[in-house]
This record gives sequence, C-alpha cells and structure tokens, in this order.
Amino acid sequence: MNPSTTVLILDFGSQYTQLIARRVRDLGVFSKIIPGNASLERIKSENPQALIIGGGPNSVYETGSPRLGTGVLDWQLSQGIPLLGICYGLQLLGHEKGGRVKQAKAREYGKMDVVVDPACNSLLFKGITKPFTAWMSHGDEIVEMPQGAVQTAQSHAGAIAAIEWANEKRYALQFHPEVTHTEKGSDILSQFLFGIAGLKADWKTDSMIEKIRADIASQVGPNDHVLCALSGGVDSTVAAKLIHSVIGDRLHCVFVDTGLLRFEEGDRVMKLFREELGLPVIRANAEERFLSALAGKTDPEQKRKTIGGLFIDIFEEEANALQSKLGRLPKFLLQGTLYPDVIESAPAPQNKDQAGGFAHKIKSHHNVGGLPERLPFSLLEPFRELFKDEVRAIGTAIGTPASFVKRHPFPGPGLAVRCLGEITKEKLDILRAADEIYIETLRARGLYDQIWQAMAIFLPVRTIGVQGDGRTYDCAVALRAVTSFDGMTADWFPMPYDVLGEVSRRICNEVRGVNRVVYDVSSKPPATIEWE
Repeated sequence: MNPSTTVLILDFGSQYTQLIARRVRDLGVFSKIIPGNASLERIKSENPQALIIGGGPNSVYETGSPRLGTGVLDWQLSQGIPLLGICYGLQLLGHEKGGRVKQAKAREYGKMDVVVDPACNSLLFKGITKPFTAWMSHGDEIVEMPQGAVQTAQSHAGAIAAIEWANEKRYALQFHPEVTHTEKGSDILSQFLFGIAGLKADWKTDSMIEKIRADIASQVGPNDHVLCALSGGVDSTVAAKLIHSVIGDRLHCVFVDTGLLRFEEGDRVMKLFREELGLPVIRANAEERFLSALAGKTDPEQKRKTIGGLFIDIFEEEANALQSKLGRLPKFLLQGTLYPDVIESAPAPQNKDQAGGFAHKIKSHHNVGGLPERLPFSLLEPFRELFKDEVRAIGTAIGTPASFVKRHPFPGPGLAVRCLGEITKEKLDILRAADEIYIETLRARGLYDQIWQAMAIFLPVRTIGVQGDGRTYDCAVALRAVTSFDGMTADWFPMPYDVLGEVSRRICNEVRGVNRVVYDVSSKPPATIEWE
C-alpha cells in the first residue's frame, strides 16, 4: 500500500534535512526529499499535500545562491498547499517577498530561548504560550520584514525567529524544529501537518517493509543474483534478512573479516548469521590484506577510501567465484547504507541532480564516498533514506533478535577510524581489549541501552605514567559515549564517575601498553560521533 499523503521536502543542503523527513515520518506521514531547485513539473509529479523548505549553508543575498524553481511559489499559492520554511527556507521566502537578509552581527548556534508573540494568535504555535528552548544554526538573519509577513516569534537575543503569511498558508522558522534539542519541535511540526495541512497519518513500519519489498521485487529480476556486503552490523544484517525473504537463495552474503573488527566479533557474528538468522554466508579472511593496504596511511579520508576500494576488490573476487558456480555474475551489490552515511558523504556542490547536492561534505563513508568509480555491480541500498531507529524497527518486525537489533552502531571501516594515526595490529589489539572492557562494564552496570553509541579510541600519543613503582611511557585511550535519536545530532552521555573510574582502572591494569584514559565530552555538532 502506498501512502495516501506525501510531504515534499525541498533540500538546500542542510545537514539536518533528513531529520525533517525523519520527524515527519515519526508523526506517521510519508516524506520525500528532492532538490530545492527542482522544477515545478517535478514537484507536481510527486503530488505533495504539503511542502517544507529546508536549511542550507548558503546565503540568499549572494550571487548564484540556490533558489526555488520557477513558478513554484505561485503554484503553491494557487493550490493552497501549506508551506513551511526552516532556516534558509525562512530567509529564502523572506528574500523572495522583498525582505532584507544580511549577515548577523551575532550568529546563533546551539540552544536559544524563543518567545512567541501571543497577540499574533499564530495557528502554527497553537498552545505554546511560554518561552521554549530551540536549536539555532544560522549566520544570517532577516533585518527588514518581507511584504505582507507577520513576525510571530523572536529569539532571546532579539532576532526574528518566526514569520508567517497565514492567509497564504506560508509559515517560516529561523530555528530547527526537527532537532531534538528544540523543546516544542514535535508539537510545531505536528501542528503544521495536522492542524494546518490536515494530513492523514498512514506511514508505519509495515508500510516501510511493504514498500522496500516491492522495490526489491521490481529492481531484481527473476534470474538476477545479489551479492551482499555483510559487515556484522545492524544495518547490513537487517537488509540481508529482509532481501532474503524476497529473493531467497539468489542472495549470496559475504562477511569480510578485515582484522578491523572488535573483540572476537568475527566468530560472534558468523554464529548469529548461520544459527539464528539462517543466512547463507561466506567468510573472507582478509586481515593481512587490509593491514598491508593501510600501512603508512594516517589521513582519515585515505583510510576510508582504501578500505572501500579493497572491499570492492574482495567482492569482485567472490563474485567471480560465484560466476564460475552460477554461470553468471551477480548483478547487484547489497549494502546497509543509511542516510547519515549519505548526507555526510554529500556529492560536490555542482552536482545538484539529487537530494544532498547543495550540502557540504563532512567525510566519506566506505560504502558511499569511499567506493571507487569502477563498480561491476549495481548498488542495492534499501535503507539509503532511513535512519538507524527505522531500521531497528524493521529488524524487530521481521524477527531479528532484540539483543542484536539494539546493538550500538559500528562504522563500516571498523576500528580503522577509531585507531587514530597509522594502523598496526598491535594498536588494534590494544584498542580491542580496551573497548571490550568498556562495553562489558556498560552492560554490567545497566547503562548500555541508555546510550546511542559507545566506543574506545586509540590515541596516537604516549604519556608518562607510574605503574608498579616504575616509570612507563605508554599509550592513551579515549572513551566516548553519546545519546542521540538518529545520529545526526548527539549529546555526550553524563557517565557516572564511579563507572569511569572502574573502566579506567581496569584498562590501565589489564591492557598492556595503556597508562592513561580520558573521557570525551564533545557533542555533535561541533564534533562528529566518531573521531575520524
């Protein structure tokens, strides 16, 4: 069943664009992202019941800054389709209607109190009478109001925080209601979707599963075979289980043991694949190849691209082996790519033919930006526009063990991006041992499920210590734990001191080569969750 309602999100490159889509889906309404400058014909073809203009890194007053397609606003007005602008979306609407936007004297990033003007009686802010904390992320601001607009809220610093043209069903916010740090964000989006647009909530987990299965059935022909890149993580595993239910034994899973995995993880995941999930899996032991390829490389982008290229080499080899067996080469490569991977590996700004084209690149992911140009397979990425919690919901619905579905995210490049500097087996073994102690302690203390992602990081520094009345000059390990809803923003977890003390003591005592442990208290932004 296809959803009867669609909210179209016009993407101008914000790192939060998919958060908007995610929040809309959370509220039970199907959302789809297309380029912000999409033509009117493209927008009409999607038959949207509401439009949202997202944020972006550009300034509307700069020559060549991205704009809406010709005739879009006139069409929206003539059809009475509700429109919500967010951040750059507010500035773009204000600019189009004769307002003046310029660089702010005091930029607003992070949490900021917003005060709603009750005299405006704004339908968007219905029921919100007290100041609330909102997430700001902008360096520009409206300094002269656009024609016909009414200001409905301001920030604590006095900047315009919301405007609207209620009779035109156009509303705009300078802050980000999609970010979890905005206290009333869900209420505001809900009011836009249901109170203003009058939409129907019909997008559920079973709808996602049905749509993915239908897409796979239409993409993969009856004689096509699929090679699956199983990493041992939640995403690729749930993808494999779901696709296996559609195409059966035409799915061929390959688990590459890179030597960059956590403690005993290779054996653990193989047991899960075969004994609990019933997936056909080939294990390719490639530790020496990966360590050799990574030797001397310290730059994170180099590491990721090296790993991505070697992954494809190995899959080509496995595909060729299957070709000899099957008489044909697998046509597709299945990956568990998620949206945060895609948005952080955004295409270059000149490539605006897909959502994300206006975004600034954060880092390459081995299964997105790290893939080489030569690729003998067509990519099959059923979760490319989904977030981790959506995949977890799908995994639970199709019978994946809960203990596995709740596992913390683990990057495709593995410990290569948690071992800073040059990669060696000695460093990886130290990191594995430290990480196992950390995760084991979190589970024992009942904290693991309260945390989105926890990890140990090997730091490329040595520090002086005293152990056994003697001087040491050994390595340092950092611990990181964050809370998050979807991985796009995150707060550092307030780890109890006694837990930090226990983990530090055990690592320094039990892991040879470590004499110092530190805890990372950075949020995302400004940091990313992983260190590389």
